[in-house]
This record gives sequence, structure tokens and C-alpha cells, in this order.
Amino acid sequence: MLEVDAVIARRLQSDVALINQIAGYIVHAGGKRMRPKLVLLFANALGFEGAQRFELAAVVEFIHTATLLHDDVVDESSLRRGKQTANALFGNAASVLVGDFLYSRAFQMMVSANRMRVLEVLAEATNIIAEGEVLQLMNMHDPDISVESYLRVIRFKTAKLFEASARLGAVLADSSPEIEEACAGYGRAMGTAFQLIDDVLDYEGDSHALGKNVGDDLREGKTTLPLLIAMERGTEEQRLLIRHAIEHGELERLSEIVEIVRATGALEATRDAARAEAQLAKDCLQLLPANMWRESLLEFAAQSVDRSF
Repeated sequence: MLEVDAVIARRLQSDVALINQIAGYIVHAGGKRMRPKLVLLFANALGFEGAQRFELAAVVEFIHTATLLHDDVVDESSLRRGKQTANALFGNAASVLVGDFLYSRAFQMMVSANRMRVLEVLAEATNIIAEGEVLQLMNMHDPDISVESYLRVIRFKTAKLFEASARLGAVLADSSPEIEEACAGYGRAMGTAFQLIDDVLDYEGDSHALGKNVGDDLREGKTTLPLLIAMERGTEEQRLLIRHAIEHGELERLSEIVEIVRATGALEATRDAARAEAQLAKDCLQLLPANMWRESLLEFAAQSVDRSF
């Protein structure tokens, strides 16, 4: 990861001072770097030790960072990773444009890899991520979306880049299509589990630990699985309260809604769904050679659901 950070620092450089300032601010704001870690873990697990893995790990981090810049503008977020969001600090226009810079820099780096399969994987991923963002926008303030629609947004918006990151490790190692699909399956399930836990923490965590404001999902009108389960299991009065809050993005009765979500067992049910996804991820690793990197991937899957931030 030190090698990846060095690539990130080098590739972020621009002749435009504001780009350096904003891109550096968001990239170095303390993210978990989960997607680049997947590129490295799978490349190592499959025996690829070339420097190209550092470049592609940086590429997926740039793509992820670009989506964060755009998401925070769309969601009107003010806090991420415990710091002011770039849009709150520098304004919406600058955030969107620097997000575009990160996307285009990522594509420059992809081309330099000189592998058509790398381009195919990342071009498809960025396109599906954009579709997921639009799907989520369409679902805002809608308490009647189905669990299937909610999961589709996760698969597109969050899990797709996890999937692509894992797949890239296999591509670099010139693995068989069967191995490549197993790696992709791990990433897809891991990304889904990760987002499910994020949705739990929006009602279970605290702002300091999370690095964002508790209740942000509700304020933004996002109908996540904890709310869907709480509406299904709660009384009619509880269901109506949650519906009204989703439709209007109201936080005035957030404490009551959190209590309903907890009392109905919605948080534990969502954690169970995340654990099931993590198990799917682990199952995908059976085709990989037994080594320390595969063990790390098994541990990675476990950590994705047993976390508080």
C-alpha cells in the first residue's frame, strides 16, 4: 500500500493548483483503501508481483474518489471520514469538476496498462456505477421500493467496483475465466456486505466513529434495508412514521425511528444479510491456491461485517 500511495501522490499532480488541493484533500482524508487492497490481495494470491498492480490499485482508488466527490454534491453531504466534505469546503462546481479530473486521470492510467481486458473491466464498471447512482436518485424519498430494487442499487453503485478490483488481480495474473469469475464473485459479495453494514451503522453508530452524520441516509431520503425491515415488522403507526420521514427527509423524530429499527430487530436482520454475503465471498475463494494471501482474503471478508465504522 505504500507503493500504491506513492503512485497516487505522483498521478494526482496537475498544473492546476485547485485540482491538486481538492484531489489531495479527498484522497488523503483517511479512507479504508479497501478496493486497492483487493487488487493487491488477488494479484498476490494468484502469483502476480509486477509493478502494474500498484498502478491499477491507484486507478480503482481514483474512480472511487471521483464517485465520492460527485455523491457528496448530489446528497448535499457536509461530513465524510470525520472531515468537511470537499463540496462543503470548496463548493459544488469545483468538486464535480475535480471528480471529472480523477475519472479522466484514471482512464489515462488504464490505457498505459496496455491490456484490453483491463480497459473492458474498468469501462464496464464505471458505466454501471453511473447507472447505480441514477437508480439511487430515482429511488430517493420512495418508501415503497422493494428489497430487490434496493439490492440492485448496491450491486451497481457499490459492489461493482469491489467486483472490478478483485477481477483485476485475476486479469493481471492471466488467470482462467473460471478463476476470474470466482474473484469477481468474491468482490461482488464483499461489496454488498460492506454496504449493508454501512446501512446498519447509519442507525447504530455515532458521528465521531463513523466520520459522517448519523441519520444522513434518512435525511437524504434513502430507503435502506433496516428501514424496509422495520416497516415490514413494525406497527401501523411505526410504519407511517418511517414512511413520512423517508418521503420528507425529516430527522426531527430520528431518535424514535432509531428505536423502532432496533426494537423490530431490523439491524440484526440486516447484519445477518451481510454475514450471508460475506460467506458467499469466502466460498468463492475455494478455487484459489492455498496461501497467506487467500487467508488474508478470508479474514478481510470476516472484518467487513464485524466493524463499527
